[in-house]
Amino acid sequence: MAFLPMNSTEMRDRGWDCVDFAYVCGDAYVDHPSFGSAIIARVLEANGYRVGIIAQPDWRDPASIDVFGRPRLGFLVSSGNMDSMVNHYTVAKKRRKSDAYSPGGEAGLRPDHACVVYGNLIRRTYKDVPIILGGIEASLRRLAHYDYWSDSLKRSILLDSGADLVSYGMGEKSIVAIADALAAGLDVSDLTFIPGTVYRARSTEAAFEPIALPAFEDMQADKLEYARSFALQHENLDPFSAHTLVEEYPHDVFVIQNPPSEPLTTEEMDAVYALPYERAWHPSYDARGGIPAYREVKFSLISNRGCMGDCSFCALNFHQGRIIQTRSHESIVAEARAFADDPDFKGYIHDVGGPTANFRQPACEKQLTKGACVHKRCLSPEPCKQLRVTHADYLELLRELRALPGVKKVFVRSGVRFDYALYDEDHTFIRELVEHHVSGQLKVAPEHISDAVLAVMGKPSRAVYDRFVREYERINKQLGLKQYLVPYLMSSHPGSTLKEAVELAEYCRDLGYNPEQVQDFYPTPSTISTCIYYTGVDPRTMKPVYVPKSPHEKAMQRALIQYRNPKNHALVREALRKAGRDDLIGYDEHCLVRPEKRGAGGRGAGGGRGAGAGGGRGAGRRGAGGDHDRPGNRSKRRNPRH
Repeated sequence: MAFLPMNSTEMRDRGWDCVDFAYVCGDAYVDHPSFGSAIIARVLEANGYRVGIIAQPDWRDPASIDVFGRPRLGFLVSSGNMDSMVNHYTVAKKRRKSDAYSPGGEAGLRPDHACVVYGNLIRRTYKDVPIILGGIEASLRRLAHYDYWSDSLKRSILLDSGADLVSYGMGEKSIVAIADALAAGLDVSDLTFIPGTVYRARSTEAAFEPIALPAFEDMQADKLEYARSFALQHENLDPFSAHTLVEEYPHDVFVIQNPPSEPLTTEEMDAVYALPYERAWHPSYDARGGIPAYREVKFSLISNRGCMGDCSFCALNFHQGRIIQTRSHESIVAEARAFADDPDFKGYIHDVGGPTANFRQPACEKQLTKGACVHKRCLSPEPCKQLRVTHADYLELLRELRALPGVKKVFVRSGVRFDYALYDEDHTFIRELVEHHVSGQLKVAPEHISDAVLAVMGKPSRAVYDRFVREYERINKQLGLKQYLVPYLMSSHPGSTLKEAVELAEYCRDLGYNPEQVQDFYPTPSTISTCIYYTGVDPRTMKPVYVPKSPHEKAMQRALIQYRNPKNHALVREALRKAGRDDLIGYDEHCLVRPEKRGAGGRGAGGGRGAGAGGGRGAGRRGAGGDHDRPGNRSKRRNPRH
């Protein structure tokens, strides 16, 4: 095994006079299947293609993308495992100080809107070489999309980047089809037939039974037209039922999206994860401290892809789809056995999962032939009657991993869907999760506790979460353990007024929970929630939804959840008065905050029980930190986004 070449010297050392594809990536080069660039490059290599890696080129210097000279077939371009704007900015649009995907965590080694910048940089040097975009940034910006950072509707990334194609979704099948077609001598303009791709054209004659989306100019003029477009996009995400979509731009330019690629079979996934990865960052990064993101996944195992949850604020449906794809036990166990050869392995497997750890099969039988239902969710507001619920396969996998020589503990740290766990009549999974796979605390994501907000989010009702909490506590007590639940909570999501924010604060009070980190809703491209944020309507129903937009109101909603923090008291009082909940300002246990201080030494100066003092069961377990928007969607960093 060897790393793929990163410069012309390494290319010539392999006996190559050129590369077939030069892969330009916003991440540092880590040859591990948790990094999408590594998977795509190794898949191409396995199919006979020569790939060179240009990691984090200096976008101000055209020579930085000319490392290998002119590639024989084309340039591949990706921002990396994250959207570059989410990587760079907090939800408050403040610049982040570090980048986990860069050497030593150094920030600033990739540009904003990386795919657009890299694409134009390449096009200035090579006017006629095919450019294929891929990865999460390109995938979620493949059609017109709302851009939170500029507060505007942007064109398809194809048009702004100068690229020829977008390979959207996970990409293994489409990238090989693209490579084979180019190698056979087809011009990139002729590649109009490959599933999982988006192309631009001067006419729609090559599109098969297309559905016309609202034209870009119409969407610019009327936000409701964008909502209608997004609804059509959302209805055409399944490889078994999707139609070709066409988006018209001025001057007879059309951006055409083919239906998604079919999901990988278990055998195909096994083959992808068995490729000869070095499973390390490139040695050139050693002197700068390596790549922080790799440390998070080095001893973790990816077991599945896709998510049947279809939460409104998550883009997984647009990228990986709703059909669950899994690796075999043999494939996963073989990877785990190899951990023992690493001197850094101390016997702890940090995670076994994916977007949702406890999904190991499609939601129902029909998904494998007819796809996921277009107008129904599998899990919310109630579980579908056709939903198959079992943890038998996942339990068996976890038991096999626990039994491996040298393995002391197997953690489950990527998201556990608590409602799905409850719907399994056999609660053995919850019991074994508590007994073997949790260390002190289990993180789960109810996100909110107001049923009105949860309905917009596409999450189960509060009653379902409350049932899970009771069952978790019952099993802990039965096993003689004292392990906590740490709920992820989100403020300022569409549908949340100050009334619902107060309801969430009261829940934290009653629980005795003092959240250190709160996720303020982040409008990232191609989610239902982002469409609601921009348009003010739910695209599925076209009904209006309240959207908290002003920075001040968002600060109040976040402060309410962290009402114990003295720095938040003024905002909390203001929010409570605006919500008509003055009853929560006072000295009683049910109050969230004391009245304003009336003078030196006055009673209002400090906290009290239930009023900002950190009193109550469990209140002191976690500090009172600031907002945290969990870039990369918690857990999902561990799953590759090609």
